[in-house]
Amino acid sequence: MPAHPAAHLATLAVHAGNAVDAGSGAIRRPLVMANSYALPDDPSELSWSGTGTPLYTRNGGANQGWLEEKLAALEGGTAAVALASGMAAQHAVFFATLRTGDHVVSSDTTYVGTYRLLSELLPQKYGISATLVDSADLDAVRAAIRPETRLVHVETPANPTTRITDVEGVAEIAHSGGALLSVDATFATPVLQRPLALGADVVVHSHTKYINGHGDAMGGAVIGGGPAGTALVEDIRREAMVNVGGVISPFNAWLITRGSVTLPMRMRAHCAGAMAVAEFLEQHPQVAYVAYPGLPSHPQHALAARTLHAGFGGMLAFAVRGDAATQNRFVAALRLITSAVSLGHDESLIVHVSGDDERARFYPEEFRRYGHLRLSVGLEDPRDLIADLDRALTETLEP
Repeated sequence: MPAHPAAHLATLAVHAGNAVDAGSGAIRRPLVMANSYALPDDPSELSWSGTGTPLYTRNGGANQGWLEEKLAALEGGTAAVALASGMAAQHAVFFATLRTGDHVVSSDTTYVGTYRLLSELLPQKYGISATLVDSADLDAVRAAIRPETRLVHVETPANPTTRITDVEGVAEIAHSGGALLSVDATFATPVLQRPLALGADVVVHSHTKYINGHGDAMGGAVIGGGPAGTALVEDIRREAMVNVGGVISPFNAWLITRGSVTLPMRMRAHCAGAMAVAEFLEQHPQVAYVAYPGLPSHPQHALAARTLHAGFGGMLAFAVRGDAATQNRFVAALRLITSAVSLGHDESLIVHVSGDDERARFYPEEFRRYGHLRLSVGLEDPRDLIADLDRALTETLEP
């Protein structure tokens, strides 16, 4: 990936991956809706599965390449590959790294698709074993390493509990055991944390979430740093993108590139809004608990304050005192906050998950008792969000 002279993230978000279009003179790189690219006069030396020469969009398109340039700059990486979704990106890391008989150590609290890959699909289909641990406990991570461990994977902040992992500490453990470290940093984004600088080999993002930020495009990426991370990204490009076909569409790549320009300023607003909402909820007598890394009551608040920059994120989890029906009545009473899956959109989104979720045995006790309401705080004025929450709490609790 070409280096960019700018040092600050907000400037990189605007300029990295962009240039004057040679064909039209436009100062924005265009949307290139093409499946195929013109071949040289003598294509005999080309590899039809190669990615170095524009050939076929499954092998890499123009908008994908420009997005990858921006992503590598934002993460301080040396290589990036953009794929069709966050799960395509996460699967690609496992697919390119692991073989039958290999072992993975992973956070026990992750996005549900990652959990199912590690707990069901990879063991059952390919004989790859996984040990799920509390990755905030470095001793537990260290104890789980085996001679056949090829990869350590952590998600921080974790979905949905917002648990924080010490990436630098886990990187030291993984590398001393001869394993690579991958980090799902979807909640943090490069604005709050750059795991490659802390020793991770690759970073995984669902660009469907904050990096796009507008709820209108799906995509994911793996960004690598250092020799091992760069090599893994190129393996992913060849294996998971070209040969499995998990490529991002040109239009989605263009939309995500456009959305990413405002990422730094959006994340500041998400963080400020989430902090205000979390403080309101924590003091409300009818709220059973609030999990948000910015609150002093959060188990890893001190670690979050030391390792996250510019804020504590836009995601929190909480529950209303009562049963699952109470949680559902509360969500139904909201008027401004939208009940929907996904996160990182401009609008605030909430989803209720019951206490018998398939990953619940790894959750804190209060998550198992009440279930949880996962709230993605959007870009609305937090005073309006708090008023909506306050009114819905009152309506829910009225006899």
